Parts: sequence; structure tokens; C-alpha cells
Amino acid sequence: MTLSPQSPDPRETGKREAGEAALEFIKDGALVGLGTGSTVKYFLLALGKRVQAGLRVHGVPTSRETAELARELQIPLLPEQAEWTLDVAVDGADQVDPHFQLIKGGGGALLREKIVATAARTFIVLVDPTKCVPVLGKPMPVPVEVTPFGWPQAAKQLQALGGVPTLREKQGTAFETDGGHYILDFLVDSIPDPGQLEARLNGIPGVVENGLFINRTSTLIIGSPDGVQIKHCPS
Repeated sequence: MTLSPQSPDPRETGKREAGEAALEFIKDGALVGLGTGSTVKYFLLALGKRVQAGLRVHGVPTSRETAELARELQIPLLPEQAEWTLDVAVDGADQVDPHFQLIKGGGGALLREKIVATAARTFIVLVDPTKCVPVLGKPMPVPVEVTPFGWPQAAKQLQALGGVPTLREKQGTAFETDGGHYILDFLVDSIPDPGQLEARLNGIPGVVENGLFINRTSTLIIGSPDGVQIKHCPS
């Protein structure tokens, strides 16, 4: 019996297309924010090949996972505790609405991702078409990073905002971020005003940061098996 070759996963194809398309925005000598997640992995693999071929860049990773992969790919890294002004940051998203507002943090790196995105002159977001939605919200929760001390109090205040907070767990215990914090996944039916919710979340004592990225995206790259769309946020 002859087995036919397995068809490639169209989502993975889209992720790879988006990741490789982001190389267009990386110039020689650039300081680059390196995001976290399955889509950004394709960008890192492509960037590593360019670096090994002679492209000069320095990166700032948004997670230990990304830092480890960058070192394997011989991408030079800047010190984590340095002050950086980055030329560009490249990252993924869990949801993006028509106004380029995002939900991020499904992988738990939202705090470092937001710090790096804020430090970059240009923030490039890579997605496949399944991440594009008319309105942010359910079924994707907003990750809210909180201090372990008093986290149930933060959860109580989140619930008062009209959503459902759930402590993220891993292997039966509370998931810890690279910064040693917990994450409450805050499920809201819809978020018509993401900027207002971002401010209200960060006003709760014990909340370190949240996964709403508002007015930060410069360029959106949507990859699919049919090709790549590049959309620039209106200034």
C-alpha cells in the first residue's frame, strides 16, 4: 500500500508565510524585539538563517523560551536589564480586531511583550486569518498578570467588571510567568472599548499588566496558504 504524503496544515503554512515576510522590515544593524509564540518561531528561524549569512542585528527576547531559541540560532542578544530603543519588535497575537487592537498573552509572556513593544519604534504583529475577529473577546480570554500575594482579591474585582476570571494552571499548579507572577484568564463576552478595559484592569491593586495591546500595532502581517497581506495602521 502506498501512503500519500500528508497535506501541510494550512494554519502552519500561514504562520510560516507571515514569519518569513517580517524579514522585509529587518535592516542591517537593527535592534529587534523578539516575540514569543508559534508564529514568531518561524520569524526567528528565518532571522537566524539571515544572521548566519551575515546580517548584523541584536535582539531583546520577550521570554526565556525565545532567548533559548535565539541563542541556538546564533542571534546576538542585548542585556535584559539594559535600556534599549528598538528599531522594530516582531510578535504574534491571539486576537486582532479591525482597528489593530490586540489580545496577547496566551503563552504567558504578556508583561515582557508589552515592555518590548513599547520600546520599539515599529511594532509588527504576525497572525494567521483565524486570529482576525470583528470584536475582541469570547472565546479568547484577556490574560491578566497578577501578584501571587492576594490574587483572589484581584480575581474578585475582575469578576465585578462583568467577566469570569480563571487562575491559569499548569500540571495541576498555578502557572508562573517568567517574572514569578500568576495569570488570571479573564473571559468577557465582547470588548467594544478595549482601551477603557485596559485602563480599568490596570487600576486593580495586584494587577501587574494585562494582555490588551491598545494603539501599539504599526503593521499587521496576515499569512495564509494563499499568500501574505501586509496592513499598515493608519497614523
